[in-house]
Amino acid sequence: MHAVTPDDHAHDRPLLDEIERYYDAVPRSAARTEDFGPLTLFLRDGAGWPYYARPTLGHTGPAATAEDVRRVLERQREAGAPEAFEWVAEQNPELRAAVEAAGLAVHEHPLLVLGPQDEAAPAPELPERVEVRVLAPDAPELAAAVAVPHLAFAEPGTAVGPAGAAELAESAATLAADGTAERIARRIATGTTVLAAAVEDGTVLCAGQHNPVGPVTEVAGVGTLPSARRRGLGLAVTAALVEHARANGVRTVFLSAADEDVARIYRRAGFRTFATALIAEPAAQQEPPAQ
Repeated sequence: MHAVTPDDHAHDRPLLDEIERYYDAVPRSAARTEDFGPLTLFLRDGAGWPYYARPTLGHTGPAATAEDVRRVLERQREAGAPEAFEWVAEQNPELRAAVEAAGLAVHEHPLLVLGPQDEAAPAPELPERVEVRVLAPDAPELAAAVAVPHLAFAEPGTAVGPAGAAELAESAATLAADGTAERIARRIATGTTVLAAAVEDGTVLCAGQHNPVGPVTEVAGVGTLPSARRRGLGLAVTAALVEHARANGVRTVFLSAADEDVARIYRRAGFRTFATALIAEPAAQQEPPAQ
């Protein structure tokens, strides 16, 4: 995959800036920050998603060097945090050379957007007996909806896989017991996360979320139970999330896809590719699953 240059999308500069502000804001509800000049390290408070380092919002000094990256890596190891950096190639094109010089491997993911002037595609027709709905914090399907993406990302790709109802029940029980489902329920109650699920005869087959901050939101973690793939459920859940976001005043919806094959699915929902999301981590470490 070739990352487009800033000049390729000069007309999208306001969108790039808006999404950069979002990326800086969204971890702050559950993480503390540490300043490393051109880089900001996010460290989670308590349980939850492990965070990363990003370019410092609004930094006007010298660009990050390999030594800056090494300083952050040392602090991440000290804190027991993942050795990870995330950024948008077109926003900070110079950072890639610095993280690679520090010994990290860089993974590229298409970044897609539905901007204020973009029209979402109509919601797809659902298979018989399948219903897609946005879940309340006390929904009985909540733990299963949290579990489905875990199973999906454990078997990456779009091919039908073996994990089904039995594996879903086991994973949901684990996530209920360790407090993960309750943490998501609290986020739903406060409006920081919106969770949608495709349900058939009481079984969650696909789920995903969007996480609004003001007028911007990111669709994340859309995953289908491997045994239920190839039924258009990921597209249906994505469409429901977009509909919810726009009905609640969000003007910009974006997401990053695992690869070009997955990006094609999101284009069917009306998204367009406009930039490249980059993730850097130690070369020997397996790439984390993207949606």
